[in-house]
Amino acid sequence: MKIGFDIMGGDYAPKEAIEGAILAKQELGENVRIVLIGSKEEALHQIANSGAAESDFDFVHTTEIIGMSEHPTKAISQKKDSSISVGFGLLAHKKIDAFVSAGNTGAMLVGSMFSVKPIEGVIRPCITAMVPKANGGVGLIVDVGANADCRPDVLYQFGVLGSLLLKHVYKNPDPKVGLLSIGEEKEKGNLVTVSAHNLMEDSSQFHFIGNVEGRDIISDKVDVIVCEGFTGNVVLKALESMYFVLHKRGIQDDYLERFNYENFGGTPILGVNAPVIIGHGISNKKAFKNMIISAHDVVESNLVSIIHDAFQNIVPPSQ
Repeated sequence: MKIGFDIMGGDYAPKEAIEGAILAKQELGENVRIVLIGSKEEALHQIANSGAAESDFDFVHTTEIIGMSEHPTKAISQKKDSSISVGFGLLAHKKIDAFVSAGNTGAMLVGSMFSVKPIEGVIRPCITAMVPKANGGVGLIVDVGANADCRPDVLYQFGVLGSLLLKHVYKNPDPKVGLLSIGEEKEKGNLVTVSAHNLMEDSSQFHFIGNVEGRDIISDKVDVIVCEGFTGNVVLKALESMYFVLHKRGIQDDYLERFNYENFGGTPILGVNAPVIIGHGISNKKAFKNMIISAHDVVESNLVSIIHDAFQNIVPPSQ
């Protein structure tokens, strides 16, 4: 297995990125090659400083970087030798099995759509965020920013995609899918959520439990929380803010620490034809390590092929 890793993406790259790759290599062993994409000179310098072996990695040298504030489409088309553009080229030509980056999220989404392309039948690829559950497991929110507005059939597909991710990567045999709304009753919500509920309640492709509310997000009631990316991103940032404020106030709790983004590292873009993992822009070496581990788990689970097969004959129930 070869995992392509953008060492130039993120606020603390390349130093923290390379140190994270070294940690991931130690955990993954000899059967996984990590391909460091970016400045080879900086990669070799950091590897030498860390006492790691140059021979443990493959290198693809690039000369450009897509900044966090750059326009995604323009940057992808104009910066052909950026670490993100080159990474997607390698992925599209199957030179690597997965591509990982904590760089410009918009550029990662654009690269996914135009380089490896959406799986046939998927209307809108999406991104997720993991949510620690009180019972020790994990749930997820989908979408958390890729799609600010969604049609009901897109939300239906998010239920399918999220359920498959939890089932095959996180080994939850029967994920409970809920639609985020302002009340449990099926009539509650805006026009989109009410219509989406009508589609989802008759689905045989996932275990739908109905509407869920904000107070249910970290409960054991639901595993996959479906919403459009605008709401999902607001919820995600609120959870992150809660963690950072409580942590800063010196509150120590094992469950609270599970909200630290470092533990999850990154999340896959669901619905595209190859494993693409997006990480947090403020990632440190622990987060980068877990980002690469996540890529390994997604490849190992064969998730992309499973999603491809599931969408060959997907037809949402009619309203």
